[in-house]
Amino acid sequence: STISKNSLKTSLLQLECHFTWTLLEQHVSLQSLEETVVDHIKFVGQSDIVDYNMLSYVCHLKNSNEEALRNLKKAEEAVQKHHPGEIARRSLVTWANYAWIYYHMQRYEEAQTYVSKVENSCKNLSGTAHGKIQLPEVCAEQGWASLRFGNHYFERAKNCFENALKSEPDNPDFNAGYAIAMYRLEYLAERCCEEKTSCLKALQRALELNPKNTTIMALLALQLQRLRRANEGERYIEEALQITPDFPVFLRYAAIFYRKKGEVDKALEILKKALALTPKSLFLHHQLGLCYKFKIVQLQKRRYTSQKEVEDLIQLAIFHLKTVVDKKPTFISAHSDLANAYALGKRYEEAEEIFQEVLQRNYLSSSDKQEVYFNYGNFQHFHMNSEWKAIKCYIEGLKMEKDSSGRKLCGEAAETLLKQKIKSCLGDATDIATLGLVHKLNGKKQKAIECYEKAIALDPSNEEYQNALFELQLSI
Repeated sequence: STISKNSLKTSLLQLECHFTWTLLEQHVSLQSLEETVVDHIKFVGQSDIVDYNMLSYVCHLKNSNEEALRNLKKAEEAVQKHHPGEIARRSLVTWANYAWIYYHMQRYEEAQTYVSKVENSCKNLSGTAHGKIQLPEVCAEQGWASLRFGNHYFERAKNCFENALKSEPDNPDFNAGYAIAMYRLEYLAERCCEEKTSCLKALQRALELNPKNTTIMALLALQLQRLRRANEGERYIEEALQITPDFPVFLRYAAIFYRKKGEVDKALEILKKALALTPKSLFLHHQLGLCYKFKIVQLQKRRYTSQKEVEDLIQLAIFHLKTVVDKKPTFISAHSDLANAYALGKRYEEAEEIFQEVLQRNYLSSSDKQEVYFNYGNFQHFHMNSEWKAIKCYIEGLKMEKDSSGRKLCGEAAETLLKQKIKSCLGDATDIATLGLVHKLNGKKQKAIECYEKAIALDPSNEEYQNALFELQLSI
């Protein structure tokens, strides 16, 4: 009956699980998320309850509810195996997911059974009649799920782990999750030019409690490398290579460490080993593409290079980056990397097409878009030899007010190019006025005024320059 269906829906919305955590499909590529989780189950035993719950939700989003139920069954088996003494406590998210999936399959009685199961367990666990309860395990599980859904969710992940840690400050799993969230947030803040607290302490604390967790070791090494303490960092990488020589998640971070250190061949060796273990990992394909691009640029700087060697590397870079872009269209920086690889191979039309397609997407964050404009500008400048088109791209990135590393790069590039043109005496009133615009967008009003005054001296009847100058003078 409809009444029970409505009241069922009300009860379902009270549950804590993937269906009520607003994890939106548009922020991930389901195919690659599924592959990531399957790989994780294969190589990391102990967190498989969380992984099977996640997998069931992904299956539901892909419209395979039968498959979703099979994964929940596996989550239940994992609870029995790892926590036989706390079945109810550890099964709340699994049971809540069961209720939602049965509801979507229109099997309302089974859905109701699981709703009641969760409600009764919560009453027993909390000892109150209402049974609203915030269990640290459930908070942490929401944290892990949020990390999986990408950078829109990192702040939430951090808050979830913080909540879980309030009740159990020494829990190794919660500390690991918190440190990973902090690490990713700091990386994101760097791109958006925001202040963020350093994740170093969180990573050190997590490693104290998880001395064998090589993922944490690798992130700590990368953070030390970022803080120009690479030698300290490398010791962790070497130790971790002894502990888990065949763990792909660790290997991919180790490869990033060596690529950033400039040891590209060592990075490639590690990436190929990891790819043999997890052939579908897009993260690895992306890193391989970056390494090959690095080698191409290195070779092109040399006086004598074998053209064949360069061409082979270009083919490899394109192959790996195209794999990423085809399977994960939401991975924006990989599109710029692929366009760049095409440009290195003088395939300019294909590069142009990628930039055009990405810039037409309306859901891009401003920092993503600014980064694309910067890369597109570099393509126009260095590959197409069109300084004007490059300057236009950089200015488009600058016009977006939000601060980011991409915006900063656009501003610097535009300023450098215009100053060179003006200094070489090829610059005319237009260039000087454009530099004025760049200064204005960068918030340097006095410098902007000087530029517009010079431009007007060269082109006295230009109304556009006069209006711009007038506006600036008013705003000071």
